[in-house]
Amino acid sequence: MTEFIEHGTSTTEGTTQTLHFVLNLPHSVERVWTALVSPGELPGWLAAADVLEPRLGGAVTLRWLNNEEEGVHSGHVTAWDVERIVEYTIDLHGRCRFHLEHAGPDAPATTVRFTNEFEGDDSLRLDCLAGWHNHFEFLVDALEGRPKDWSSWSLDRWSELRTAYEKG
Repeated sequence: MTEFIEHGTSTTEGTTQTLHFVLNLPHSVERVWTALVSPGELPGWLAAADVLEPRLGGAVTLRWLNNEEEGVHSGHVTAWDVERIVEYTIDLHGRCRFHLEHAGPDAPATTVRFTNEFEGDDSLRLDCLAGWHNHFEFLVDALEGRPKDWSSWSLDRWSELRTAYEKG
């Protein structure tokens, strides 16, 4: 699974944190797009989409399923180019942009370039690097037909990733 997800990188300017991930997935752009934008598939790797209007300017409300408080975060679709770019800008998590590219002529493959820009300190930066990495592992599983069972979620893998990102 980790062979599909490059270690995330980040830059900091003042209090603005920008995270970058590259995912190399052995699935078609169409299949990955569906996982990123379908209210029926988002809970299998990220969050429940209580509201998702699939268009530029559309409303989005995501309900995280990996904590007891079931954090709900709302915002808008700030970029939408079917099967190429989707960007959600939501409170707390800031701007979350997924850019999809066909990655191979011989077999279905997709490169996803992910950027997350938000305001926060270094501790939040590390938390988010670990969190997104963990969610992308769930995405790989979901694309293979194994959506996340949130009732079995624990902080163990996230903590391991958090420590790895802290050590650099």
